[in-house]
Amino acid sequence: MIGLVGKPNVGKSTFFNALTEKEVDIGNYPFTTIEPNKGIGFITSECPCKELNLKCNPRNSKCIDGIRYIPVEVIDVAGLVPKAYEGRGMGNKFLDDLRQADAFILVVDASGKTDKEGNPGEGDPVEDVKFLLEELDMWIYKILSKNWDKIARRAQQEGNIVKLLKDQLSGLNIDEDDIKMAIRDFDESPIKWKDEDLLELAKRLRKISKPFIIAANKADLPGAEENIERLKREFKDYIVIPTSAEIELALKKAEKAGLIKRIYKDGKEDFIILDESKLNNQMKKALEFIKSFLEKYGSTGVQKCLNTAYFNLLNTIVVYPVEDENKFSDKEGNVLPDAYLMRKGDTARDLAYKIHTDLGERFLYAIDARKKIRLGADYELKHNDIIKIVAVK
Repeated sequence: MIGLVGKPNVGKSTFFNALTEKEVDIGNYPFTTIEPNKGIGFITSECPCKELNLKCNPRNSKCIDGIRYIPVEVIDVAGLVPKAYEGRGMGNKFLDDLRQADAFILVVDASGKTDKEGNPGEGDPVEDVKFLLEELDMWIYKILSKNWDKIARRAQQEGNIVKLLKDQLSGLNIDEDDIKMAIRDFDESPIKWKDEDLLELAKRLRKISKPFIIAANKADLPGAEENIERLKREFKDYIVIPTSAEIELALKKAEKAGLIKRIYKDGKEDFIILDESKLNNQMKKALEFIKSFLEKYGSTGVQKCLNTAYFNLLNTIVVYPVEDENKFSDKEGNVLPDAYLMRKGDTARDLAYKIHTDLGERFLYAIDARKKIRLGADYELKHNDIIKIVAVK
């Protein structure tokens, strides 16, 4: 799951709508979103049907012009204000809504026209990112430090600090390997850890287990270009993507209305007008402006954010399991029916377990459907692999 996070009034709900095409309240005031919005977005990947010259019949996803659209969950919580971790605004409730997120898209107003509280005014997107990171760090720190003396004494006695930390952080989707990496140069005796050590641990855990990218939203507005460059200079270790959720939403609506057709070529986005007679002067000017934005940045950035979150931050690959390796189909004859999201490093046996626990337990071997060769349980899956799992009957 991807979490959208940011202060109020930076276009986060518009961003969510543009990703999921799910209507939520959009308003020019703080806390438009009170309850978290959950929706389905689609990451995109080139479907093997193009390469194999096949007509596929997707079941768990969709294929349009050779591009596979694979559903993923997106959660948008209400905007955070400074000191939310102390209960300001809707405070910890909003942070808790993000517990299950695997990665974050930090949405900021690149035009700098939103103040610290999320009201229209002067703002600084660089400072916004800094405060958002502090909120996330302090959120994890507060959970870590709760009853710390008791936890440290118990860890000292039992020698199981990793397990105790995992229990303390239960619900945050942080695994033991993340914790081991974060504490590898800490004092072996947890009772010696001070507040500053716990805060440093919180920062490390956030970086390791909750990676994020920066969506420099409202990139179509005056003042945005300079701020985008500042964001890139200030946060060199992070990915900064210029975005315009407003333009993305406008393009989706225009395409749905049959006014345009979106096209993708050489990694860049464009559109063609289908019927100019349906456009008035205002619409023509708007589309001209949108075209110039796409020429400048290559896309609206919204889809790029979701793809980058999965393929870059979460090291996701797409794998296509089939039952008939010759026809690339399931037993009903559906070609490339399912697209599964796996992690780099996952094996053929991992895929079998993901399809069904019973299939994993009965695993014999796998077959590379392209090469028609047998693969062992430890075969490391590759992006766009087409795999048949063979199991004991």
